[in-house]
Order: sequence, then structure tokens, then C-alpha cells
Amino acid sequence: MHLNNTRIVGLILSGAVLFAAANFAVAEEPSGIDQLASKDSALKKGETVAFFGDSITAAGAGPKGYCKLIANAIEKNRPELEAKFIYAGIGGHKVPNLQGRLDRDVLSKKPTVVFIYIGINDVWHSKHGHGTPKDKYEAGLKDLIKKITDKGAMVVLATPSVIGEAPDGSNELDAMLEEYSAISRKVAKETGTHMCDLRKAFIDYLKKHNEDKKYKGILTSDGVHLNEAGNKFVANEAAKEMAAALKKRK
Repeated sequence: MHLNNTRIVGLILSGAVLFAAANFAVAEEPSGIDQLASKDSALKKGETVAFFGDSITAAGAGPKGYCKLIANAIEKNRPELEAKFIYAGIGGHKVPNLQGRLDRDVLSKKPTVVFIYIGINDVWHSKHGHGTPKDKYEAGLKDLIKKITDKGAMVVLATPSVIGEAPDGSNELDAMLEEYSAISRKVAKETGTHMCDLRKAFIDYLKKHNEDKKYKGILTSDGVHLNEAGNKFVANEAAKEMAAALKKRK
């Protein structure tokens, strides 16, 4: 087959246009961290962001943890804001534990944004009779949100993520996790609180990246606690929802 010069030039130009369009499409999708830490985000000078939760959040304050990834990006890209960060994660904690230390660990430090990532232990500890009943879980979340918002801070509430990474519902506590995630969504809707649906985000990701239905090793080190990839994943999801919530803040 022979192509004339006009045809060849046309094909080259078409390819260049398609390549540029593909690159432009990618460029249009900044990561959640980029959205939150950009000059266009709704972060204000003197912002104080609290990360409130259990051992996942405690580890998230480490050098490669999800909390630190968010904080470092804001400090690097928006130093003029002089933002502060509160790391309030404690291993083994459940909703009632957060209620008990809310004033001491969070409200006393006057946050403007509080990211609550809780629920794993409320479900997981039920295996040994120490979980949180659904009614107390719901009432506790509402109590936390009310007390935080009454002080003028904005809340972003995360659903519990995973106890086992098989994405097909075959992990032992999947059904219970879905129930508690549904409660978190209900509370967010009823209180007008912005939701970070980590449960859904994890399952959607694992359906694509865990075809072998491994219990751990994709986003977690042990089926629960985040590995490096998991910390990056949660950082992006949390930052994306914080950025969206800040745009709606009154």
C-alpha cells in the first residue's frame, strides 16, 4: 500500500492530536492530595486539621503514613497558610473511646477540620464480645459530630475500610462491616456531614487489583493496617473529600 505525502502528514497530525488529548485527560485528574494542597483549594490561613481514629490513624502519623502525606503536601505547597496538624489516633480505639477523649485530644486544640476514621475495632472486637452495639455506634458518631461542629469545626467522616482484602464478600466480618458502614453513611446524611466512603473505595480498588482474593498484601500488611500503598491510597481519598468539603464550608 502506498501513501501520498498529504496522507502521511494527516496521519502524523491525527496521532499527535490523540496523544495530546490523552495527556490532557490525564492532566485533568489531579490526585486528591494535589487537589487539597493546591493554590486553588479552599484551605484558609491558620487551618488546623485533626486526624482522629484508631491504630490506622496512629500509624498514619508516621513518616509514610496517610496523615503525614497530607500534612507534608500542605506544608510544602501552602507554607503561607501556617497550617497545624493534630494526630489523634490510638490503637484499639472504638467510637466510645473517641467520645471519651474528644475534648482532651481534639477540641482543646481548636481544630478547624476533623477527619474521623473509625469503625474497624467496633466491628473486629465483636469476635471477642467487645465490639460496639449498632445503636451505640450510631449515637456515638452523632455525638462526636455535634460536639465538633458546635465548636465551629468541619467534620469529614470515613466509613471503616476492610478486615481482610478479598473483594467478594468472603472475609469473615464483611457483612458486619457493611452494616456499620451503612450506619456511618446514614449518620453523615442525617447530620449533613461530608462522607469519605473508604469502604466503597477499597472494595472498588480491590476488585480490580486483587483477583486472587488475597486476605492481605494489596493495601494492607495484615488485612487491616495499611501498608505503604494503602497509606497513599487513603491519603488521596481523604484529601479528595476534605478538598470537596472545604469548598462547601460556610
